[in-house]
Amino acid sequence: MGEGKEDVFILAIESSCDETAAAVVKNGREVLSNIIYTQIALHTLYGGVVPEIASRKHIEKINQVIETALSEANITLEEITAVGVTYGPGLVGALLVGVAEAKAICFAKKKPLVGVHHIEGHISANFIENQDLEPPFICLIVSGGHTHLVLVKDYGEYEIIGKTRDDAAGEAYDKVARAVGLGYPGGPKIDKAAKEGNPTAIFFPRAVIEDAPYDFSFSGVKSAVLNYINSCQMKGIAVNTADIAASFQAAIVEVLVQHSIQAAKEYGLGKLAIAGGVAANSELRSSMAAVCKKEGILFYHPSPALCTDNAAMIGSAAYYEYQKGTRHGWDLNAVPNLRLGERG
Repeated sequence: MGEGKEDVFILAIESSCDETAAAVVKNGREVLSNIIYTQIALHTLYGGVVPEIASRKHIEKINQVIETALSEANITLEEITAVGVTYGPGLVGALLVGVAEAKAICFAKKKPLVGVHHIEGHISANFIENQDLEPPFICLIVSGGHTHLVLVKDYGEYEIIGKTRDDAAGEAYDKVARAVGLGYPGGPKIDKAAKEGNPTAIFFPRAVIEDAPYDFSFSGVKSAVLNYINSCQMKGIAVNTADIAASFQAAIVEVLVQHSIQAAKEYGLGKLAIAGGVAANSELRSSMAAVCKKEGILFYHPSPALCTDNAAMIGSAAYYEYQKGTRHGWDLNAVPNLRLGERG
C-alpha cells in the first residue's frame, strides 16, 4: 500500500443523505481524521429524512466539517494529493453540495477530482480495519437505500450478483419500526427491542425469487408485519412489540445470511464482507459470524461507526480509483440513481 512510492493523501467528502462528513485518508487504509455531522435528531421530528432540510444543513456545515478534518489530520489543502467525493447514488440536492464543494477546492488548489460511488465507499470501509483483506471476495451491502450482493473482483471492479426487487432491508426496518411505534431511525430501535423478544414467536415469510437466487424482496415481510398488527388490533389482542421486532429481524437476517453464504460457496470464495448501515445490526453480525465459522469462510466487517455513512470509506474508495487513473472534470454532476460499476 504505497511502499516505496510517494504517500497519497485523499481529502474525502460525503453528503449523499443526512450526514455531512469529511475525512483525510492516507494510502487508502489509514484514516487520519473522520468527521461526521449527523442530522438524525433533526429528521427524527419528521419520521424520516427530509431532502430539502438535509441539503440546507449540508451547506451550513460542510466548510466547518472539512476544516475540522484537515486540522485533526494535521494537514493542509496544499499537501492533499486529491479530493474524493460521493457523486451518487443519493439525494440529488444533498449530493450537489458535496460535489460543488469538492470541485471548488480542486479548482482553487489545482488538485485532481475523483468522484466516488457511494456503495463502492461502503464496500471499501472493510479495507480500513482489515489490512489483510484484498479482492476477490463477496460483499453484502445493506442500508436504508440499498441491498446488494456484490462480487468484488478487484479494487474498483464489481459485479452485482443480487439486489432487492423492492424495499431495501433498512427501508423495511424503518417502516416496521414506525408501525410498531418505535420511531426513526428504525434499524437501531428494532435491533434493541428484538433483544427483549422471542424470534420464533411469530413466523414472517422469507421471500425466495425462483429465477434469481441471490435477489432479495422485503416488501412481503413488511406487509406481513403490518397485517399482523392490524389483525391484532381488530381482534383486541395486545401487540408484543419486542416479539414482533425479534421475529421480523429473524426473517430479514436469515435471508441476508443464506444468500451471502450461498454466493460465497458457489463462487468458491472463502471471504465474505458486509457493509452499509444495517451491517451494524448485532443480530446480522453474530448470525453471519456463526455461519461463516461453521462453513470455514473468513468474515470481515467494519466497526459499527464505519457502517453508517462516513467520509473515511469514501477516502479509501477514492484512493483505489485514483491509483487506477480515475479523474473527473468540472462537468462532474450528482447522479441520484448511479449504478455500481457505472462511470459518470
